[in-house]
Amino acid sequence: MLSEPQMAGPSTALMRKAYARWAPVYDVVYDKLTEPAARAAVEAAAEHGPRILEAGVGTGLALGYYPKASFVCGVDLSEDMLKRARAKVRRRNLSHVKGLQVMDVCHLGYADASFDAVVAQFLITLVPDPEAAMSEFLRVVRPGGGIVLANHFGQSEGPVARVEEIVAPLCTKIGWSSDFKATRIEAWARRNGVEVLGLKPTFPGGFFKILRMRKPG
Repeated sequence: MLSEPQMAGPSTALMRKAYARWAPVYDVVYDKLTEPAARAAVEAAAEHGPRILEAGVGTGLALGYYPKASFVCGVDLSEDMLKRARAKVRRRNLSHVKGLQVMDVCHLGYADASFDAVVAQFLITLVPDPEAAMSEFLRVVRPGGGIVLANHFGQSEGPVARVEEIVAPLCTKIGWSSDFKATRIEAWARRNGVEVLGLKPTFPGGFFKILRMRKPG
C-alpha cells in the first residue's frame, strides 16, 4: 500500500525557540480565536471517559474547559509555556488537572492504555514526525478510546490550497502550519485500523476543524 508522502516538519529545537518567544503573548493572541475549537475538542474527548491526556497543552488555555470530574494530564515541549499553564491551574484551582510535564509527544512517558482519550489542539501539523506522534497517542489510549485533533488543515485542492503551499515555509518559521492536510492523518488511521469518526468545521468560518478518531477494541 502506498503511504502519504512524508513532509518535512520543524525540529523540536525550532519549536522550543518559537514557543519561548510566543509564551508571554500567546494567550492574548490566541485565547478568543481558538476557544470555540478548543471547547469542541475537549467535549469530544470527554465523551470517551474522564482520563484525558492533552498533548501540546501549551499555556493551558483549554484546561478550564474540562469537566470537574476529569483526570487530566498535560504535556508540552516548552517549559516556558508550562510555567504559565501551572500558574493557571493554581490561580483557578483546577483540581482536575493532575500533572503538567515537559515531554516530546513523539516519545510519551506513559504506559500503554493509560487514558480514555488523547486530545491535541493546534499541535499535530507542527511536530517533526506527525505519524510518530499519532502512534504514541494510539499506544497510550485504551482500546475503544478516542483521539481528537483540533487544527487548521489545508485545503486538498484549488487556489486556496496553492496559496497555503506557497506561504507554508513562512508559517513554519513562526510556529504555525498552513498546508498540512487532514488526508495525511486519515491515511495514518487507515494503516493502523483506526476508525475516523468525522471531520467537523468550527470557528472561525471553518478555518479550524475537529478530527475525531477511535481506537479499535
